[in-house]
Amino acid sequence: MRTKLSNFNFELDTKYIAQTPSLNRDDSRLMVVNRQTGKIEHRIFRDLLNYFNDGDVMVLNNTKVFPARMYGQKEKTGAKIEVFLLRELNHDARLWDVLVDPARKIRVGNKLYFEDDKGNDLLIAEVVDNTTSRGRTIRFLFDGTEEQFQKNLNFLGMTPLPKYIKRENAVLFDDKDRYQTVFAKELGAVAAPTAGLHFSKELMKRLELKGVNFAELTLHVGLGTFRAIDVEDLSKHKMDAEYFKITEKAAAVVNKGKEKGGKICVVGTTSMRSVESSVSSLGMLKAAEGWTNKFIYPPYEFSVANAMVTNFHLPKSSLIIMVSAFAGHELTMEAYEQAKKENYRFYSYGDAMLII
Repeated sequence: MRTKLSNFNFELDTKYIAQTPSLNRDDSRLMVVNRQTGKIEHRIFRDLLNYFNDGDVMVLNNTKVFPARMYGQKEKTGAKIEVFLLRELNHDARLWDVLVDPARKIRVGNKLYFEDDKGNDLLIAEVVDNTTSRGRTIRFLFDGTEEQFQKNLNFLGMTPLPKYIKRENAVLFDDKDRYQTVFAKELGAVAAPTAGLHFSKELMKRLELKGVNFAELTLHVGLGTFRAIDVEDLSKHKMDAEYFKITEKAAAVVNKGKEKGGKICVVGTTSMRSVESSVSSLGMLKAAEGWTNKFIYPPYEFSVANAMVTNFHLPKSSLIIMVSAFAGHELTMEAYEQAKKENYRFYSYGDAMLII
């Protein structure tokens, strides 16, 4: 029984961390891992088409990333403060949970000013509560219309790329577009469901023509997905809750595919968490809406999916732990060692793995 955090550690040089995405979405590399035979193949992501047939189902997370990272100034001192919007607590009161950096400079009652290029204050926020060592609750003080507030928020906000993406030179693509899936619809995530970034509109059309059905659900990715695990005994780890929604339509598509004995391929760990958070006693997917803090770690019996698309993840993260639960610990670790030998690209803008 592998329930210790240390079992999911491995060495990873920073050279493997992708700083940019592939030029075209479906140009990224694809490692195909067969759970039954242990065989590992090295393909291109558009080759995904070869592994699916008429009646198979792909489950996609249609969450959309909002421009969550903002930079403001503290009142009086003018100190530069990074504010990372986590989630809206009260729409009418414009109350948000945020992370602030540097946190030590921010106290309850402080005001933060967010300016445009000409020094005009577009938004002012007041700190109303301390939630964690880095976290705060802030209230935006704004008398204008909701439309103008959202416009200012979008103007000030930046695409919340992970901090490990460090670029010195301009790149040939727009992160606001590239750090979204082509099927993103429901605004609310602070990070992209990265397994979905490899799907191009062309590949999805080709899958559709082959008879593959798509079921869309929503899980708004929060920092809980990426929060470091600080306990050795995984049974003691508590995930931060994230909002998810599975419609009756999506559940029907998945259950029909399952009844026919086809592949049910969950795209991404966030989709997998959503699916496993709403399973009937008969092992079928149920429509649901709410918050999930489900943490999947070995040993775990998956109820719905028999295939999975995922990226290459951080050592000792909840993501690689879930992948290990699905593919098997030894096979997952072997796949990761091969990924390094074959110079696969890791993390958000990296390459993909198909587990069948």
